[in-house]
Amino acid sequence: MPKVRPFLMFQGGVAQDALDRYLSTFPNSEILSLEKYADETHAPKGYIKLAVFSLCGQEYMCSDSPINHDFSFTPSSSTFVEFDSQHEFDHVFNHLSNGGEILMPPGNYGFSKHFAWVNDQFGVSWQLSVAV
Repeated sequence: MPKVRPFLMFQGGVAQDALDRYLSTFPNSEILSLEKYADETHAPKGYIKLAVFSLCGQEYMCSDSPINHDFSFTPSSSTFVEFDSQHEFDHVFNHLSNGGEILMPPGNYGFSKHFAWVNDQFGVSWQLSVAV
């Protein structure tokens, strides 16, 4: 059976910082596997070659691209996170918006009693919503 996981490609060697931020933000989250470049043959030493991690039980993959690209993350692809409580929402919103960009500030937009959309400091886009 095929397995589907979102893949996040970071540039500039920030993948470990992103992992640290996400694991400290979301409960039930962990690194499942992590491989770093051991020498500078293909990428700077310490860059993440491939990591598999889970956030709230959802598996993701990520890496540090050793190649600088003219593209990065876009809000048109985002991770939608649904919360059971306002407290959980506030905690995650505060962590992800710190150093990032608020695309839609927390509020009632009709489709959700409390919703926000942010790009975190790494450019990854998150839609946050309190379940109705």
